[in-house]
This record gives sequence, C-alpha cells and structure tokens, in this order.
Amino acid sequence: MLITRQISETILATRQWYPILYLGGSRQSGKTTLLRQLFPDMPYASLEDPDVRLLAEDDPRRFLKSFPQGAILDEAQRAPILFSYLQTMVDADKSLQFILSGSQNFLLMEKISQSLAGRVGILNLHPFSFPEISAAGTAPDLETFTWQGGYPALFDKKIPQEIFFNNYLQTYLERDVRLLKNVGDLTQFARFMRLCAGRVGQPLNMSALATDTGTAVNTVKAWLAVLEASYIIFFLQPWHVNFSKRIVKSSKMYFFDTGLLCYLLGVGSPRQLETHHYFGNAMENSIIAELYKKRTNQGKLPSFWFWQDSKGNEVDLLIEENGVLRPVEIKSSQTFNTRLVSGLKMWQSLTGAAPEAQFLIYAGNQKMQLDSCQLMPWQEAIEVL
Repeated sequence: MLITRQISETILATRQWYPILYLGGSRQSGKTTLLRQLFPDMPYASLEDPDVRLLAEDDPRRFLKSFPQGAILDEAQRAPILFSYLQTMVDADKSLQFILSGSQNFLLMEKISQSLAGRVGILNLHPFSFPEISAAGTAPDLETFTWQGGYPALFDKKIPQEIFFNNYLQTYLERDVRLLKNVGDLTQFARFMRLCAGRVGQPLNMSALATDTGTAVNTVKAWLAVLEASYIIFFLQPWHVNFSKRIVKSSKMYFFDTGLLCYLLGVGSPRQLETHHYFGNAMENSIIAELYKKRTNQGKLPSFWFWQDSKGNEVDLLIEENGVLRPVEIKSSQTFNTRLVSGLKMWQSLTGAAPEAQFLIYAGNQKMQLDSCQLMPWQEAIEVL
C-alpha cells in the first residue's frame, strides 16, 4: 500500500533552499522509504551498516568524495565526524546536495548546529497522520486509529500491533537508549516509559515519577530528554500569562504515536480502549499529536500551550499562530452537554475571547456554533485547525 506523505512537498521545497537537508524522526516512521521514493536517482548509504560506518570514520574525505553529486546518508548520527567535512564540501561546490536522516536527535542536533549552521534545512517525519491514512482509503474509527497508531509497518506489512510494538520497543532500547551513558538499566528504562504513558495529559510531577521509577529526579529529567530527543514524546508548556490566579507551572507530556502509548498502557484492542479509564487521555493525545504533525509536515515549529489553574479550570490546547491564540478543548464524549465547555467559558471570561475563535473537539458528528465556542467533530478538527 502506497500512502502519500504530506511532508513530501515541504521536503522538495526545502531541498531547493539548502545544500543539506536533515530529516529526523522516530525509528520506523518511514524516513528511508520516503527519501528513496522522492530521490530515486541519489546514491544511498546507511551508516548503520558497520562496513559503511567504518569507511566513513576511517577516511571521511574519501567516503564523501565517492558521492560527487551528493547522496542520502541514513542514520547519519552514527558518523558525526562527517559533518565538518560536509561543511567544507558544500561551501566549495554550490551544486552539491546531501540529505541526512536520523532517529537520534540527541546525537545529531549538537553536531549539526556546530558544523552545518546556515547550510541545513531541518524537518521531522512522524508516523502516518489520520489524513494520510484516510487518503489511502483505509480510514479507521477513532478508537482503532488511536489504538493502532500510525507506524507504516502496521499498514504495509500488516504486523499485529502487539508484535510490532514489542519488537519496536526492544529495538529502540537496544539501538538508541543503550548508546547513552546515563542509561544503564534498560529494564528500568522500559518501566519508566510505561510510567510516562500513565501520565499523559497530566501536569508532570518529576518527584513522583522519580519515586515510582526508583531513581533520582535528575535521572528522570535526563531520561525524559532522551525520549523527547528520539521523537517518542513532546511537551506542552503552561500558558505564561498571569490572570491573577495561581496557575499550574508544570509541563504536560504527550506521545507522538498513540499506538505506542496504548501498547505501554497494556491496552489490547480498540474496544478495550473505548472502556479504558485512560481513553479520554489517549484521545486528547491523539488529537494534539495530529495537530502537531500537521504543522511539522508543513515545516513549521508548533507553538502549542495549555492552561490550567489551581481550581482545576483548564483548556487542553492553546494554538499560537500569527499573533492569534486559539483555545481548544478536547473531549472523548460522543454526546454534547454543557459541562464540556466549562473550561472554555472560564477562558472566555478571563480573556474576552470570541465564541467563534474557541473550539470544542469531541467524538460525535454534529457541528454547530455555541454561545461560547464552535463544536467540531474530531475528523474535521484535525483538517481545519
């Protein structure tokens, strides 16, 4: 099954602007497949191949000169020594173009910022979005989409969800996490990931997470940085405007792929998810991740926030774009009732936001303008917001 990636046009445009393109993303998100489809005539080399990596590290100048017209260098973080030589080559020959890809942002970005600043266009590819899956004619319902997630192997190879994520987690731990000196116990790190899954959509308490993991707060911070840099999780920060009320200052954590989230939570099927006590959190994660992916596919850096005060009033998502702030509340209910808009009404009373500029996303099918917000089905919301 060929599923067109929405980021394709952005990649082609960015390649015209920079001599080097870096495409990041989690393992098995489809980076290699996409790049080889978009640039079938470019030579390809994977730095995960020990022989290729040895040649690149022993004689980087000779290795790069073997690609006189440029190349796709996959898992480029495996040979960071190449970056300084790439800088010299593209400065000397303006016609040269290289494409780098990698799944370990914590190893790549420091080297890129040091050696390739101003010469590289940076994009990130995440697992399939709902619109990408829908365009291929395989649109699932909300529960199935949230439970299955969007990793390509689940669609083109039809690998069962549990088998795929079991192998995915082992590969991630062995190939990525093990490389980090501050992660010694992989079993403990896997347990830490499951504990993170249980805190999705909640203000993050580092001390409580450290206690439950059996480690120090500084270790938790370092491990969260690993998950973030390897494209597993992302954070929303609390909105920074003080409304003369005590606001929550902790960030909220979300997974880029809710299939992995559901696997870590031990959810065995879409129907089990529907009755699971984390269904609301998982749906919230799913919608926010979709809106996030939509922007990264356009080459944008999402400016997402949330708001919550000490009395429990909250707005799940604040989207800041072009000087405009759009508050969005996300509910798993298929039926509208007035309790669903309490957070948006509080936000409206504090900010004077117009009803048409506020959005309530829910699992139902009806769309209407309410006195406090627009009621919007989830499928339409991820297309228009």
